[in-house]
Amino acid sequence: MAMNWQPSATIESLRARAALLAAIRAFFAAREVLEVATPLLSRHATVDRHIESFVTQDGRWLQTSPEFAMKRLLAAGSGPIWQIAPVFRYEEQGRHHNPEFTMLEWYRPGFDHHRLMDEVEALLRHCGAPAGGWRRYSYRQAFGKHAGFDPFALDAAALRERLAARGVAEPDGLSDADCASRDFWLDLWMSYVVGPQLGREAPAFLYDFPASQAALARVRAGDPPVAERFELFWRGLELANGFHELSDASEQRRRFEADQQWRRANGRVVPPYDANLIAALQAGLPDCAGVALGIDRLLLLLSDRERLDEVLAFAADRA
Repeated sequence: MAMNWQPSATIESLRARAALLAAIRAFFAAREVLEVATPLLSRHATVDRHIESFVTQDGRWLQTSPEFAMKRLLAAGSGPIWQIAPVFRYEEQGRHHNPEFTMLEWYRPGFDHHRLMDEVEALLRHCGAPAGGWRRYSYRQAFGKHAGFDPFALDAAALRERLAARGVAEPDGLSDADCASRDFWLDLWMSYVVGPQLGREAPAFLYDFPASQAALARVRAGDPPVAERFELFWRGLELANGFHELSDASEQRRRFEADQQWRRANGRVVPPYDANLIAALQAGLPDCAGVALGIDRLLLLLSDRERLDEVLAFAADRA
């Protein structure tokens, strides 16, 4: 087989990456947020239903995010922290995906998800994103605008029927559990209908998700209850995911165990959840908000590139 030793990105793109990293570092230095570094390998892994992890020969796991370790630092009294780290997710290489990519993650004690959205916007504007035209939509508002219905009012069958009427093909191999899951169909609506419409001109935030999609976020009581989390979209591409962080150790353990049960029932690998995180939450996580942002995707958008491999020194097929 012929080998392609050359980088997938141009030298110009590599210089743009270096400039972006320098701008991010200057932004957090000016705000006196501490830069940290945490391990890439752990005895624990995420049990998120949508993320698959790489496991090593000795049974340790490559991080899919530095989140758990950073929360342990917060519980130990670190104050506001940030880091840029390589992360790994077991997925196919594609236009906007690479199994190894670079993540910026930071945490702000005393912030909720709305205040953190302000800082995400400030960072991206500092790095060259548009200064004006930013938008914020609640999950309900975004579905009303781009799908034409209230996502909290329809059951799984109605969501599926309306998606078919839109001409969106269903994935192959649907299980009975998929068919009965509101969140499964809402995720398809987000992937194929709503998400691609967000942030066309300038970045747009989507916030207050269904409580069933809380992940590691707090849930706010109401009618309906909502998860205090947000995602950032630009030109239809998801760029960041943030939470008003859950600090209840018992609830976090319950969610981890429910995710493990789901993975087991669906024939997925079931990693051990991070017991150190639960211990840190029991010791006391400060009220805080945190966000993870894809550096490679941000660079792609800032430099008007089409594919992720154009901003990676060596994409997966050349690594």
